[in-house]
Amino acid sequence: MSAGAPVPGLMIAAPRSGSGKTLLTLGLMRALRSKGLAVGAAKCGPDYIDPAFHAAATGRSSVNLDSWAMTPELLRGLAGRAAENGNGAADLVLCEGSMGLFDGVRGAPGRTGSSADVAAALGWPILLCVDVSGQAQSAAAIVKGCEIYDSRIRVAGAILNRVASERHRRLATDAIEATGVPVLGALPRDKKIELPERHLGLVQAQEIAGLETLLEEIAGFVAGHCALDAIVALARAEGAGASKKIAALPPPAQRIAIARDAAFSFLYPHILEGWRALGAEIVFFSPLADEAPPDCDLCWLPGGYPELYAGQLAAAERFMAGLRAFAQSKPVHGECGGYMILGQSLIDAKGASHAMAGLLAPSFSFAKRSLHLGYREARLAAPHPLGEAGARLRGHEFHYATVQTNGGEDPPFAHVIDAHGGSERAEGSRRADVSGSFFHLIAAA
Repeated sequence: MSAGAPVPGLMIAAPRSGSGKTLLTLGLMRALRSKGLAVGAAKCGPDYIDPAFHAAATGRSSVNLDSWAMTPELLRGLAGRAAENGNGAADLVLCEGSMGLFDGVRGAPGRTGSSADVAAALGWPILLCVDVSGQAQSAAAIVKGCEIYDSRIRVAGAILNRVASERHRRLATDAIEATGVPVLGALPRDKKIELPERHLGLVQAQEIAGLETLLEEIAGFVAGHCALDAIVALARAEGAGASKKIAALPPPAQRIAIARDAAFSFLYPHILEGWRALGAEIVFFSPLADEAPPDCDLCWLPGGYPELYAGQLAAAERFMAGLRAFAQSKPVHGECGGYMILGQSLIDAKGASHAMAGLLAPSFSFAKRSLHLGYREARLAAPHPLGEAGARLRGHEFHYATVQTNGGEDPPFAHVIDAHGGSERAEGSRRADVSGSFFHLIAAA
């Protein structure tokens, strides 16, 4: 895919969350791959988990496309990378939408974080996944509404999900097709084909035993009830051409040690790829395997599920000692789960307290949970490897942990403001060259 050429793709979206987008997307990805097509993969919005399933289904890494956090140039550059991906040109890119098709935040036109923004920017038609449980002809009104609500986009087809019977399928199909939108598949209710979930969403792909078998079952299910050739024929590229920009922000160091295992897996692929493209060297290590951070210029602890492994991490003496030694002379930064590792202690869901690295003042608890969710713009409170004091970053927050100050507080890592507005507030902690925050980085503002 040459720079400037439009990227052929198809947005798989839905009128609301919980309609079955992920299952449909994975089924199409694997089924088309099995037919011999090279399928690029992308996910709208801030999501760490779905892209790993996309990679397993397609054999190619998936990218996040976020119209709120990313500039239009970066968005187009990453879409182009999804179509290339180091494995040769893809025949098409399948992009899984987030939430409902038009759901986002207040923002400038095209910068609301909605799936519709991404589809409009890239010229990708929309395949609408419609959960028809509890309705029949009324589904046509929903499809028609999605079709006419935003003149920038084109709803090119629909897939019915959770169809109860042949009569149910016929009633909904006839009504929708009368509006001019073709129905290209109908998935029956089937509780046997489901993806396991936990408190932050789906269980991670790497944790599911027999994932390949499950993906084949999903692909067979989707292929058996959808018109694959007609769906492929929908893919178009009518928007602005791809750009060369794929780096969301400069690397924070030349040689970066990054924790990576089942407890630390939440780091966006486009961040790593962008850093590498600008010359940084990435070295992974595993805290769960009791590995100390390797000799690098900076240590990065991503988010993930450390709360599920708190006892094992607390007992990882080589990791903890190595982390403390690293922090004596070089920067360490923790995002969300990584932030909790840098604190004094971590209380798990059963109320057991586990000692952590003790490099920052707070302790964290999952025994007392509170959901914090949404886009954030951060302003760095002090000079940091990520930028000068006052530098602005865009990202999000998604966690259930609560903070316990234990009578001591650190200066903040940043000051953040919610994308919906409100007052700026202090976020995270810093001590010397150690910092941490619940803020998940997506791109420079």
